[in-house]
Amino acid sequence: MLDKLSQMKDQAIKEISLAENIQILDEVAQKYFGRKDGALNTILKGLKDLDPDARKDVGGLANQIKLELEAAVEATRATLMKRDVESRLESDWLDVTLPVERRRGHLHPLSIIQYELEDLFQNLGFKILNGPELESDYYNFEALNIPKHHPARDMQDTFYVDNPHNPDKWVMRTHTSNVQVRAMKEFGAPLRAVVPGRVFRYEATDASHDTTFYQLEGFMIGEDISIANLVAVMKTMLSGLFNRDVKVRLRPGYFPFVEPGFELDMQCLICSGKGCSVCKRVGWVEMLGCGLIHPNVLEAGSLDPRKHSGFAFGLGLTRFVMMRYGIEDIRHLNSGDLRFLNQF
Repeated sequence: MLDKLSQMKDQAIKEISLAENIQILDEVAQKYFGRKDGALNTILKGLKDLDPDARKDVGGLANQIKLELEAAVEATRATLMKRDVESRLESDWLDVTLPVERRRGHLHPLSIIQYELEDLFQNLGFKILNGPELESDYYNFEALNIPKHHPARDMQDTFYVDNPHNPDKWVMRTHTSNVQVRAMKEFGAPLRAVVPGRVFRYEATDASHDTTFYQLEGFMIGEDISIANLVAVMKTMLSGLFNRDVKVRLRPGYFPFVEPGFELDMQCLICSGKGCSVCKRVGWVEMLGCGLIHPNVLEAGSLDPRKHSGFAFGLGLTRFVMMRYGIEDIRHLNSGDLRFLNQF
């Protein structure tokens, strides 16, 4: 039995060394190590028929041979793999200076909704405007009929920034309405414009509040602009955004830069106005604030309120995104977490 093992070892070593590729090597390994009919395992299964002394000698030699053959197989495998790689490198020319193919990216959900709204308003003849995020107190508050010590300033916790060139502090804009008066001065009337952008509030963060979020301000100025124009534009915008006809209603609301001011509600799309958990059983969902532009704001924009009128509205882009995609926590949108963003 010992001689048989030694002969088998020599034959196995020879076959392993002669293997020309990985497939042949695997066949040799299966021939000797296979569980059912492997030559080495067949010998080990016959140990039970030997007397105790012979069983000990044969078993020890068989295990030693098994370890040696396994090491030979792995060494040969490494050699064959290296040879295969070298062969491919010689036959396949590779220019490592060529740029790699990039994976296609995708838009952030905030950008998706913003671009959809911009397209909707451009089709209605609105300009797309931008404005500074670091703003003067004047354009962020005073020009919008919110003078110093006005109680409405308490509605918005503000990030103030020291201004080395002026005793008045700068602010991180609390709304995109800061562009409204600037646009009136630059373009005059008639004027239709929307202003998407990032705004800042000094407040504690939770699932529905963040220090940084996105809004879209819009306004339309001309002669004889009325609430009817406001309702028509809002209905068109919401119907386009949600791809269905929607019903809207106005409720009285207070905003210093409009008079009269309204809260605009949309009939709940989930229950069609019957009442559900989404609309808190009232059948309507609050969407945005709006109203006719206050005469003081028109005057700040160098327009005559006796000749011109207009409406303005402000909607939370971030809120629309959360409604569209069923996002339960606003903090996901600024997290940069690819596990979240790759869903869009």
